[in-house]
Amino acid sequence: MNKIKYFILILALAMGIGVNVNAITATTPNVVNNKNQIQKAAITYQLVNPLSMVQNPQFYLNKNVKIKAKFDKFSTLGLDYKPAMRSSEEYISFLIQRPDVIDHNIPLSELKIFLKRSEAEKYIDLDSGDEIEFSGKVFSTALGDVWMDVNQFTVITEKAKVEKK
Repeated sequence: MNKIKYFILILALAMGIGVNVNAITATTPNVVNNKNQIQKAAITYQLVNPLSMVQNPQFYLNKNVKIKAKFDKFSTLGLDYKPAMRSSEEYISFLIQRPDVIDHNIPLSELKIFLKRSEAEKYIDLDSGDEIEFSGKVFSTALGDVWMDVNQFTVITEKAKVEKK
């Protein structure tokens, strides 16, 4: 009789370990392909209103977001600030226009947006008012502002360029 009890106990433990191994591997964020290379799982971004972000920065901390906006200008705003460090040698920041003001170009300076310089150099001809879309992660709420790294940057439409005489 004791042999049967031990056998059932060992069988139950073995099944429990097998279930736990499956649960652990099912939640692993990386996938191994046939060549034994690790690929990161796809990141999903939530489309957000930039005004909502600056009104409630803490809610968006560590979240992946996507924003459609009007470009204002490249800037050095927020660079080399130690609590939310992004080096001016590697990054450039840019500003977008406030979406709640339509009769003037006013930047949304409460949103600190950082783009790698190597990527920003591709868009050096952007003008204020050009429509852009960018995705990234909010990495800090230092000074009560939103600090965001950009992973993807796209120009949607550019305003007609006016020749200067």
